[in-house]
Amino acid sequence: MEQPLTLDDQARPRCTLCARATDLASRVISDSLLALAARVAIASIFFLSGRTKVSGFLEIKDSTYILFQEEYHPPLVPPDLAAHMATYAEHFFPLLLILGLFTRGAALALLGMTAVIEIFVYPDAWPTHLSWAALLLLLVARGGGAWSLDRRFGLR
Repeated sequence: MEQPLTLDDQARPRCTLCARATDLASRVISDSLLALAARVAIASIFFLSGRTKVSGFLEIKDSTYILFQEEYHPPLVPPDLAAHMATYAEHFFPLLLILGLFTRGAALALLGMTAVIEIFVYPDAWPTHLSWAALLLLLVARGGGAWSLDRRFGLR
């Protein structure tokens, strides 16, 4: 007489399928791919923000100065200087991240910028800034991955 299937017997094939899918994802989605995705994702956010502040190559718009004087109110730094610093940082550090060059330093600089934005400019935007910080913390902790100039040049 055949025994009826138990709940464990019914769940076992699904667990095996889940295990196979997880193993496949672990092989296909490498740490290097995750690092590259994090670098490109966070770099694009900051770079595109920087592009809104300039016209042409790097000519800072009048509206950028007004933004820093009237809305951002940066601490400890005059608004005109802060406009230059932020605009150049939003171009330079993302470029380093895309290349995977000095990844940890570039990510740390953008993490500091994120903290300033969160604390002094848009404190209610913490969900957005938390997602930026998560990507940046990954890069600070793990570096640019195998597909980076850091790895190519043996930089840590």
